[in-house]
Amino acid sequence: MTESFRQPQGGGSLIVAWQARARSVLVVGGGPVAAGRVFNALEADARVTVVAPVLCAELEHRAAAEQIAWHARRFEDGDLDAADMVLSAIGDAQESRRIADLCRQRRVPVNVADINDLCDFWFMSTHRDHAVQIAVSTNSKAPRLANRIRRQIAAGLPRGIGPAVDQIGRLRKHIREADPAPESSKRRMTWLTQLCDHWPVDQLAALRSDNIDALLDAYVQSRSPQDVRIAPSPSLPPSPSSSAQSLPLQDPNQMAATSPQRRGRLVLVGAGVGDPELLTVRAHAALRSADIVLADKLIPEAVLAIVRCEIYTARKFPGAASEAQDDLNRRALDELARGRCVVRLKQGDPFVYGRGAEEILFFRGHGYEAEVVPGLTSAINGPGLCGIPVTHRGLADQVLILSGANRNGDLPAVPEFAETRTLVILMAVRRLGQVMELLLESRHPPDLPVAIVERAGCADQRTLRGSVSTIAGVVERAGHNAPGLVVAGYVVDVLSDAAIQDRYLDASSLGLHSAES
Repeated sequence: MTESFRQPQGGGSLIVAWQARARSVLVVGGGPVAAGRVFNALEADARVTVVAPVLCAELEHRAAAEQIAWHARRFEDGDLDAADMVLSAIGDAQESRRIADLCRQRRVPVNVADINDLCDFWFMSTHRDHAVQIAVSTNSKAPRLANRIRRQIAAGLPRGIGPAVDQIGRLRKHIREADPAPESSKRRMTWLTQLCDHWPVDQLAALRSDNIDALLDAYVQSRSPQDVRIAPSPSLPPSPSSSAQSLPLQDPNQMAATSPQRRGRLVLVGAGVGDPELLTVRAHAALRSADIVLADKLIPEAVLAIVRCEIYTARKFPGAASEAQDDLNRRALDELARGRCVVRLKQGDPFVYGRGAEEILFFRGHGYEAEVVPGLTSAINGPGLCGIPVTHRGLADQVLILSGANRNGDLPAVPEFAETRTLVILMAVRRLGQVMELLLESRHPPDLPVAIVERAGCADQRTLRGSVSTIAGVVERAGHNAPGLVVAGYVVDVLSDAAIQDRYLDASSLGLHSAES
């Protein structure tokens, strides 16, 4: 009877993970390509020698730090004597071919950059997260496309997969040491398979030394991983109903059904510029699925109207922004400990003067990793919604975003005037006079156009216009409707008043603009 076996498809390459620890890797060349090859070899714990007359800045640093050995000269045949692998990254095709021929004579595997037919192997597009490495090869046919494929694969990986693999590796080693008999191989594999296939990755990533010991004891006592109870991490806020208990590893379906032990979820959402129609689809979905929304005080009502659950607004008082932040952080931890889905709703984009990174670091320190949903930042989109392009060909080729209220309430550091730069200054309208003085001190022309963009994206958005020397008076007479930002630069007047229709400027701001010009 003829057996049915898979038929091999030619044209592939043999993909292996080469154990390069303490092996000698020779890199010929000292430019950026060679630097990339050196980095890959160092990550594999290889001993790296570089032969090149001159080094690029990165390789100079590695040589000075004694991460590599450097011979400041051209390649010599004797360099192959101690080499286990050769990576050639020079621009001389003839010399590259000679090096490759010498390597083959000595049976030393060689890779020659950009000359495929001289290569014994190719470098693949790789993603690394701790011990996890994913490599994509197109067999050198489409290396750029390999990068795209790799990014798409990496984006689909569970959060925390790298630390989870590291912890399972530790546990696997301990189990093998405790039960080393060859006949126990199947038992070890079956038990670890149960653990790896059924428990949430974030819980595996959070395992600590004492948790590893508990799992090892369960294996030795022939107990299922499902029966193991692990103490909560000290970085996690305890559940109010089980602060003195241990928490079991749980199946995701069980977690959803067991509310006291369900792990909270944190989503950091940017509310954008004010118009709910300009929210991202993901932000809209997060607001609709939240158990509670913790919102900045100035979030427009139209955005909050989307929310179907409880809304807790920051208790912000003048000069007490830090206290308000602490209040929101405490409330978020309390809700997360209850296993709820918490959406932290922030103005604009959380990472543009929104303390987004500070909040991520805070919650990470308490065992929660936030999902981030960016929002349209008013720094770029606010002026655009009000008819001001922040760049314009031949007029403005750079944008500088500053804060008018730095960490200690300090005024921004304004650089010297550059004619083709647009300045966007957030949180500065209340100190407008002082900020304009800073612009004058840094040689910004008194007649440089300035606009105040108020409540961009809202139905009552408004733009006030003037110049460095006049805008403070304009705002004093017209009043100010927070939130607002300052735009300074020649782009402010790129679009004429005739082209900027009433949707951009109301009657009062048009009149003020013409009166001040």
